[in-house]
Formats: sequence, C-alpha cells, structure tokens
Amino acid sequence: MRFLTISAVLWFLADQLSKLAVLHWAGLLERGVIEVFPPFLVFRLGYNTGINFGLFSGGPEVTRWVLVAIALAISAWLIWWARTGLTRPIALISAGAVIGGALANALDRVLVGAVVDFLNMSCCGIVNPFTFNVADIGIVAGALGLLFFADAPKNES
Repeated sequence: MRFLTISAVLWFLADQLSKLAVLHWAGLLERGVIEVFPPFLVFRLGYNTGINFGLFSGGPEVTRWVLVAIALAISAWLIWWARTGLTRPIALISAGAVIGGALANALDRVLVGAVVDFLNMSCCGIVNPFTFNVADIGIVAGALGLLFFADAPKNES
C-alpha cells in the first residue's frame, strides 16, 4: 500500500502545484493563453464541467456532484482492489496515479465548479482543440498501467 499512497499523493500534488504555478505565477488566469513551444505545448485556460473532451458539460449543477461522487467511488474501489488483489508494485503505483488524478480533479470540481485544464498540445499539422491537466495524465497513465500490469485474477475451478 505504500506504493499506492506515495503515487497518489505525488500525482495529486503534481496536478495542484502545476495549476498554481501556471495559473497564478505564470499569469495564465489573466492572459488566457501562453505559447510555450507552439504548437507542441501551449498553455490554454479551460474549465471542464463535464468528463473527457467536455462530454456532458453544460449540464445541471447536480452533474458536478455526481462526477465528484464517481471519482470518490472509483478511488475507494481502487483502494479495495489494491488491498485485496494487487501485489505488483507497478500495479499499485498505477492505481495510485488514477486515485491521485481523480481526487485532484474532484477537488477542482468542489472548489471551482469545474476541472481546471491548461495543457494543449498539437503536432504535425493536426490542431488539437482540447485542453487537459496533469491529473488527466495520471489517470490515463494509471489506467494503462493497471491494464498491463495488474495481477490476473486467479482461476478457481
């Protein structure tokens, strides 16, 4: 469980501190867009009230709290899974990444009313209109890690 806890805390802090740095210290709140290394890396302020790619955004206020509850439920389920079935350190680190990212995005929803996104990356003539954040990276990387490294269920036949 140590790997899970450390991973979750690090991903949570990485997300929240990156937002603090970019929004306040770099001035993204005032500027809206900062071209860091265009088009490969642009800081573009976005608020996502929905889920990935803005799906379900603009819905009723209850959606915000349903999404917070889902993040908490998924985090609780991952902790249960880690205690009962995950043994490989990489799987525990992956679960922690999902938990840290989910809780960081949930905190945004509670405090701001939406997930704060600021990363925008495009390449090779393909313009990406979407923004994301460090928590989203943790969630995706952690989910992929669980997919590839979680212990296979035991066949009890």
